[in-house]
Amino acid sequence: MEKSYTYNRLLSFVKSVFIKIGCTENDAMLAAINLLSADLRGIDSHGVARLSGYVRLWEAGRVNATPQIKVIHETPSTGVVDGDAGLGLVVASFAMNKAIEKAKMVGSGWISVQNSNHFGIAGQYAMMCLSEDMIGIAMTNASALVAPTFSKERMLGTNPIAVAIPAGEENPFIADFATTTAANGKLEILQRKQQPIPDGWAQDIDGLNTNNAHTLKDGGSLLPLGSDREHSSHKGYMLGSIVDIFSGVLSGANFGPWVPPFPAYITMPENMPGSGIGHFFGAMRIDAFRPANDFKNNMDLWIRRFREAKPIDPNQPVVIPGEPEQNIQKYRMENGLELNEEVENDLLNLAKKFNVEL
Repeated sequence: MEKSYTYNRLLSFVKSVFIKIGCTENDAMLAAINLLSADLRGIDSHGVARLSGYVRLWEAGRVNATPQIKVIHETPSTGVVDGDAGLGLVVASFAMNKAIEKAKMVGSGWISVQNSNHFGIAGQYAMMCLSEDMIGIAMTNASALVAPTFSKERMLGTNPIAVAIPAGEENPFIADFATTTAANGKLEILQRKQQPIPDGWAQDIDGLNTNNAHTLKDGGSLLPLGSDREHSSHKGYMLGSIVDIFSGVLSGANFGPWVPPFPAYITMPENMPGSGIGHFFGAMRIDAFRPANDFKNNMDLWIRRFREAKPIDPNQPVVIPGEPEQNIQKYRMENGLELNEEVENDLLNLAKKFNVEL
């Protein structure tokens, strides 16, 4: 049975846990807000379900709770940020704020990040640009769970891409997606429910289709967007590769099979060529292209016309990217967030461990 918690109750709890591991008050609040944005938007795999994972990374010495985040190279429109092994939830906000600062000055800002950690959902950082009348772009590489087309070896992460575009009267357009057929978190949810995964999500250790939600533990791999070659998995492979190169190779972070794993118990890769996990952020001022109000009026027109596109099934209209998450956020802010029993038990263990009330 799932139990419901208010957003503010969970926010207070998560903040308290981050303070207990040594984060400053401001960093703890920022990390809590960014983490819970996943739960609010219905991406339960990347929210509080991951809190104990961050704690274990800190215990393993892989997360620095008090990082000295700094820009180590820059031009007027670009920069590289060293996250000092901090929580990605904190490092990513710092980096996107830098991209926004540069965009205010010269029209666009582009920041790559090295020496960071898992940052939650990419969309949270792309959306930081919306209030500035900017288009936001966010991406990150991740530990290798994905086999390239024609391979049975894990080489890429789920490597998400997020783009947030403001509109006028309509809600903003927000695309936030993994470059795999399904994110690892979807497998984790089905593991907790003891259910099989659909065809085309993953392959086993021999490269054959599997419905085993635990296949990654048995040496299997996630599949790129498209599932297999006949369904254009090479396109998902290319998208994931672009994210990896922008986030890792460009910044000086690790890339490909060398990206550090999220579970603290997994051995770190050998001969790592870079530093930590990498991210990439972009901010583009709309008025660097055309008047912002004109653009947003046309975005309203775009959204309304696509929403009115003739549906195949009258009961299933065309969905605008970001709308389902916005509806879930509104509902959960009003009615609370339901936690899976396993996730709740995880949080209760943290509450006991740190003497914090849940």
